[in-house]
Amino acid sequence: MKKLNLVLLALMAFVIFSCGGKNVNGTKKDSKVLKVGMECGYAPFNWFQGDNSKGAVKNATNGYCGGYDVEIAKLVAKGLGKDLQIVQTDWDGLLGPALGAGKVDIVIAGMSPTEERKTNLDFTDSYYKSDLVVVVAKDGKYANAKTLNDFKDAKITAQLNTLHYTVIDQLIGAKKVTAMESFPAMIVALSSKKIDGYISERPGAMAAELSNPNLKYIYFGEGQGFKYATNEVDVAIATKKGSPELVSKINEILKGITPEQRKQIMENAVKNQPLQK
Repeated sequence: MKKLNLVLLALMAFVIFSCGGKNVNGTKKDSKVLKVGMECGYAPFNWFQGDNSKGAVKNATNGYCGGYDVEIAKLVAKGLGKDLQIVQTDWDGLLGPALGAGKVDIVIAGMSPTEERKTNLDFTDSYYKSDLVVVVAKDGKYANAKTLNDFKDAKITAQLNTLHYTVIDQLIGAKKVTAMESFPAMIVALSSKKIDGYISERPGAMAAELSNPNLKYIYFGEGQGFKYATNEVDVAIATKKGSPELVSKINEILKGITPEQRKQIMENAVKNQPLQK
């Protein structure tokens, strides 16, 4: 029995030694790495590309991700004294599961800190302030729309599980069609005339218009557009629920990024985004 116990102890020591520095997923724990989740599919905030040109960062699986969120992630990682790793994740995964499972440390994905999301996630201060517009076909029936009343019978959609989808109800007479998973999917649907428009934040609409000359976006004058709480379109960095120390550290880093720097980063992102064919 004593000999058996010694054998078992030896086996346990071997397992611990072999797995040293690894977590339950079999990946090395490295406190010097900041894992940042994003879709890499919502230009100009974030996008996927095949190389590291124009500041893109290699993601954890394959390819590279670039955009406004990537540039902000670089500054946050630098401020925390960590190396940046981008983890490309679908939108639903970014809403909690990826953080809860430890797949990512923070989420920087053009995400607004809505009251609903705050029940599952903690958020930093805003790192970009935006507004909502409608993207339509340049030669379409609604290209000259000017008010929320000008979309009667228009087939309008937005991304799943977002504020964008809820405000469609404010377009008088519009037909609210099934929400979609991603912005590239909506651009394809609009270009193929399956829908008449989709809701987007203005930077995303600017990016879509730049890379797709057949599209344009409808911006409503101040006080004439969609009604919503400003915190529902301002975007912030998400962390796992119960992370006040991390949120505080990131907020200090964000304070050091001036409004002028943020504006320049976004202008560069719109200019540098890959053109969609």
